[in-house]
Amino acid sequence: MDKREPILRTVPRPGDINANGHIFGGWVLSQMDIAGGIIASRVAQGPVATVAIESMQFIAPVLMKDVVSVYAHLEKRGRTSMSIRVAVVATRGRGQVDVEVTSGLFTFVALDENHRPRPLPPE
Repeated sequence: MDKREPILRTVPRPGDINANGHIFGGWVLSQMDIAGGIIASRVAQGPVATVAIESMQFIAPVLMKDVVSVYAHLEKRGRTSMSIRVAVVATRGRGQVDVEVTSGLFTFVALDENHRPRPLPPE
């Protein structure tokens, strides 16, 4: 888990629950994509698009009343694309327990004004 400040911190709502009483995996994935996109757009200094999600698995469910923290950092950069590592931690029990929920590697591409890939700015 990344010990820096989370990119996002949120609490799921009742509408985010599935039939098992857990939070929909798609909701968690959406939060991850948002956090990854924030980091990617900073690196690209402009708009980006998600082009791939790799090596992701759910380790534990997110429950109602969990505080969900999403951490993200640049792992690799290419000419027009970058890989952002994203991890999710659920804090439950009034902040007493942190549970690692999932992590994944998201690939984003920098976009130009025509929504086509463009080179990343120099580091």
